[in-house]
Order: sequence, then C-alpha cells, then structure tokens
Amino acid sequence: MTAAPTAPLDRDTWPIAVCMHGFAPVAADGTALHDAAPDRWDAVFRQVAALGFSAIELADSHIRPADLEPSRREELLSIARSHGVTPVSVHVQRQSVIQPGRGEENLAYAHRTIDAAAELGLQVFSTGLHQPFTEAQRKALWFWTAPGPVDPDDADTRALAVRRLRELGEHAASVGLPMSLEMYEDTYLGTADSAVRLIEEIGLDNVGLNPDIGNLVRLHRPIENWREMHEKTLPYANYWHVKNYARDEAGDGSWFTATPTSLELGLIDYRAMVARALELGFRGPFLMEQYGGDSLGVCATNRRYLQSLLPEPAGA
Repeated sequence: MTAAPTAPLDRDTWPIAVCMHGFAPVAADGTALHDAAPDRWDAVFRQVAALGFSAIELADSHIRPADLEPSRREELLSIARSHGVTPVSVHVQRQSVIQPGRGEENLAYAHRTIDAAAELGLQVFSTGLHQPFTEAQRKALWFWTAPGPVDPDDADTRALAVRRLRELGEHAASVGLPMSLEMYEDTYLGTADSAVRLIEEIGLDNVGLNPDIGNLVRLHRPIENWREMHEKTLPYANYWHVKNYARDEAGDGSWFTATPTSLELGLIDYRAMVARALELGFRGPFLMEQYGGDSLGVCATNRRYLQSLLPEPAGA
C-alpha cells in the first residue's frame, strides 16, 4: 500500500509537509485565502519556507485546487516554487461521499480535485469520510469534545462508501496518484479494524490509509490501544498525518481529557511507531499537523524531531 520511491529516502529527502492550520482561511477583510491576491499567497509560502519546510499540503478548507482556474493553479505553483516549497498533497476534508443530501455532489468534487492534483503534479490525493462540523462542534473550545456526525451501522451505506471510494481510487490510479483515506472517529474509518476492512473492500493497490490516530487519541471517551491501532493500520499506510495529544483518563472510566502537544511529548510514542512503519515498508509523505497555539511553530519543532527518527543519508 506504499508509494514506490524513485530513490532511497532519508532524513534530508523524505517529504515532510506542513499543514495550513496556521493560516487564516479568511482574512480580516473577508477575502478567502482561496480567492486571495498573489501577494497573500506569497506571504504564506514565504513563511512556510522561513520555518524550514520545503513541502506543504493544500487543504481545501483553505485553497481548493479543483475550483481554481488553470491560470491560478499555475500561479499557485509558481509562487510556491519561488520560495522552494512544493505542494505534495491535497486533502479534501468534510466532504464525505456518503454525506446525506450531498454525497453525489461531494463525489463529483473529489473527481475534479483528483484531476487538479494531477495537473499540479502532486504526490497524494487525501480524503476521508468525515462530515461538516455540527453546531455543537463549532461552539466547543476543541471540536473533538462535542458530538459529530456518525456513519450509520448499515450494510447498504457502507457498500455505497466502498463503491464511491473505489471509483475515486480508480480515477486516481489512472492519473498516477495514490489515494489515502484518513482515519476519523465515528466513520467507517473510525476504528483500526473497520478502516483496514474498508481498504480491503475497496481492493485497489493505490488506495491506502492515512493512520492519523491522533484523531482518536484526543477523544474524551474510551479508545482503542494506540499501539494496537498502529500495528493493524501501518501495513496499509501510504500517507501520514502526524500529531500528538497529552491524554489522561480516570481508572474507573469516569472522565477523559486530551489537549494538543508536540510529537515528542504526547501519548503516542512516535519514535517507536515511525521505526515500525519503516520496518513495514512505509515510504509515503508525512504531514505535520497541529491545533491550537502557534500551529506553524509546533509543526516546525515536530519536523525537526521527526527528521531525527528517519534514516541518515548514505555515507553520512
């Protein structure tokens, strides 16, 4: 399930992208980043480069490649390259292909995004089954502490998800792209077993998992053992959103809490999990993700930590 590298990867060459959470999707004047003038895009990529990143994930919460005119897509690439930054992936989020009332529309949008990703020369098309925030999630300090949409325990709906995701996977394969599905609570990608089964049901070599188990560790409820989740899902991983949370819970299960922290300090032992992923053959890009505080600064700290866990260059 891993993307075949063109050359051996090491800590200096492994694609490690930064997320866009640290940038406002809408400016104070009401202009969306998607529609912003070139100078605002330039400021984004300048800051990314200043933090030491040479790669970025295009999140459609901020910029929607599918909805950019071809000239604007070329402008985006040109500005990024002028700062030595390469967009490596596009992440379609909260646009589930089985969202009630919008599934077919979201499916068409995902197809257009795959075509745009191919035109931009990206390395990964990433998506999932999570849906837009509920009102309670929008009001919460941390959205994961409030209830969100839940995929139904229904064989027909699950089969529909498989068919539509397979359709997207076949499209991605036809343009040379791996497709990665992000693990997320209360979806068919919400537990290790269900996520693995979904990949196997789709049954395409280019479709794998984004084992973003941080999405599950942060929940204020009982969770699966994080080591066991990684052991089950890492063999299917082809792209990886990495983030960590400091988690605590009562022994009697009466309370749970989690807050964002750095990769090194949180519950997940990424030194062990990255070593295990490499042992299993993972060769996909990493994405540094962080909520709260100085998102960009923590992502930069996390990149340096992650690089220390990757192989040294040959002859070093």
